[in-house]
Amino acid sequence: MSGKLYHMGFRSRIARSTLADANEAHDWRIFADFAQHLIATARPLYAGDPMGVDLDASLYALDSTAIDLCLSLFPWARFRRHKAAVKMHTLLDLRGNIPTFIGITDGKVHDVNMLDEILPEAGAFYVMDRGYVDFERLYVFTLSAAFFVVRTKSNVLLQRRYSHPVDKTTGDRSDHTVILTAIDSANAYPGSVAAHQLSRRGNENAIHVSH
Repeated sequence: MSGKLYHMGFRSRIARSTLADANEAHDWRIFADFAQHLIATARPLYAGDPMGVDLDASLYALDSTAIDLCLSLFPWARFRRHKAAVKMHTLLDLRGNIPTFIGITDGKVHDVNMLDEILPEAGAFYVMDRGYVDFERLYVFTLSAAFFVVRTKSNVLLQRRYSHPVDKTTGDRSDHTVILTAIDSANAYPGSVAAHQLSRRGNENAIHVSH
């Protein structure tokens, strides 16, 4: 669109590196603030969209993905011996599939560290995988009156407090209120949690929901 550059205020030729130079010179917070403004505009537009579950509260999914890079071009992003990568951590509002938080880190940064960057929304549900199991960090969600759903690790020690009836035709195997029994875990998360055991394709998967 070189013919329109003059009317846009450009009086000279634009080099290929112009955009890269501008990104390097401009404060990244300008773009971050603009993104948050767009998110705040978009979310109300999708507030009434169905999510596939009967839930009035906000529902978020938190996960990360590694973006492979060429090690010779990006030596600062060394991930493994012969590989470079950065990691993109995304908190997705499932009502409209709108990202509400995106963090770009070194590829070696563990997913659980992103829990320190998120301010839990009271009444909202956060769905995560095993990579986010850190009971001290998860307890912040409970203190913030938010809820979390996370698959547990096999070495987590639990003690059943109460059992609740389940409809096994829905795939539920059991529903218990449990407490953590390992000393470190119990000190980090002194409250109880709801533990659901599901059956999917013959495999049992434990899922915890903060209570």
